[in-house]
Amino acid sequence: MLTIVAIIASFIGVAALVGGVAMYVRRDVAGTLEDRLDILAGAKTAPNAAGRQLDASVLASPLEETRGQLEQLLSRLGNSKRFLEQADSPFDASRLFMICVMLASTGVVIAVVVPAVPMVMAPALAAGLGICPLFWLSFRRKRRLKKFGKQLPEALELISRALRAGHSLASGISLVAEEMPDPIRKEFQRCYESQNLGVPLEEALEEMSVRVPNLDLRFFVTAVTLQRQTGGDLAEILDKIGSLVRERFKIWGQIQALTGEGRLSGIILLALPPALFVVTYRLNPDYCTVLFTEPMGRHMLIGAIVMQILGALVIRKIVDIKV
Repeated sequence: MLTIVAIIASFIGVAALVGGVAMYVRRDVAGTLEDRLDILAGAKTAPNAAGRQLDASVLASPLEETRGQLEQLLSRLGNSKRFLEQADSPFDASRLFMICVMLASTGVVIAVVVPAVPMVMAPALAAGLGICPLFWLSFRRKRRLKKFGKQLPEALELISRALRAGHSLASGISLVAEEMPDPIRKEFQRCYESQNLGVPLEEALEEMSVRVPNLDLRFFVTAVTLQRQTGGDLAEILDKIGSLVRERFKIWGQIQALTGEGRLSGIILLALPPALFVVTYRLNPDYCTVLFTEPMGRHMLIGAIVMQILGALVIRKIVDIKV
């Protein structure tokens, strides 16, 4: 009976925590929207110059850029908005934070409820589950940027053919947005819509290169900027950039084939100690509990984790060859 009460209390506590964070994050956004509606409806007036300046700033700021205090705090720690854009994340920073908190709380609840999991594993379990969304977004971002890089040579050749057919550069960018799949379609469409709204084409391309950290895309943007300033055959330049990118992909594939053995060895060596620990703990829990209860065992465990991290970094440095 006591166990059931503890489970229910833990669930209610986690739900209350997540709900409180959500209300705190969204409170400023709702207040800003209400202020806009009041100003537009004439229900709120500016009593002085400071109030008029505040009202003007409320009306001038776009709706999609209204952020809560939590998102502002996360933006100080790093450019989380750009990271989420590059990963094409369906969540914003505040929702991602709440998901991490929920998963971390779930880890603590699992350590409390499941008898087979020792309480000393609660912090590690909470940290492991809480950081899972970040690993997922990092994998999603890496896969999206890799796919963008593979699509770029074909997009450059498509723009080159459009230029030779007599179309403008903006029409070539629009053609890429219409004919090619995501993720390059989305980025080029955003660039085309920006220049349609009055943004200079060079500036729109520069913003796209900032959103997508790809070296080949930077070559394309630089070539377009120089051509529009000094002149020249842009179609020929794009053909050369496209062929250069394809040759780099060929060299990269050869390097991946040559370093495949080293990468597989690194995966096995890094996965073997945790797998062996799980098997040993399953067969003889008392033998492994010493690592958590004794001071020397904790020091050995910390040393093993540090050595694992150093080994992973060294193996990655060996097999990661820049092209």
